[in-house]
Amino acid sequence: MKHLIAFMALLASAAALIASEAAVYVDHDTAAAAFKKGGSFAKGSDFAASGAHRGKAGQVEVHEKETDIIYITDGEATFVTGGTMVGGKSSRAGQWLGTDIQGGESHHLTKGDIVVVPAGTPHWFKEVPSGIDYFLVKVVKP
Repeated sequence: MKHLIAFMALLASAAALIASEAAVYVDHDTAAAAFKKGGSFAKGSDFAASGAHRGKAGQVEVHEKETDIIYITDGEATFVTGGTMVGGKSSRAGQWLGTDIQGGESHHLTKGDIVVVPAGTPHWFKEVPSGIDYFLVKVVKP
């Protein structure tokens, strides 16, 4: 429960940033489907909110202007943050993908965990044994 309270506080902070946007309602069936296959709930000029699912490890990511707020809804993974990206290449403006992280901090994520990854910080779903579902809020710097 304390994870959910902390997550709601983070969302309240993000909501202050998006006060000028229209309200968005997502029913539970749509939300459940988005968590299973991944999908956007809402997007504005300074935020994006989506459900996400990973069935396997991904690439190292760095977003120059996006802070990721991740709330795990199901499953588990090893998630690495910080350190230095190895093999980084620009995938599009302000976005980098790499192959490894040197010197990062490893976290074992499970249902109820929250991770906030500040803009510019390398991060990586390094190991995903049997799938992970999560709610992702991206807060975009101007």
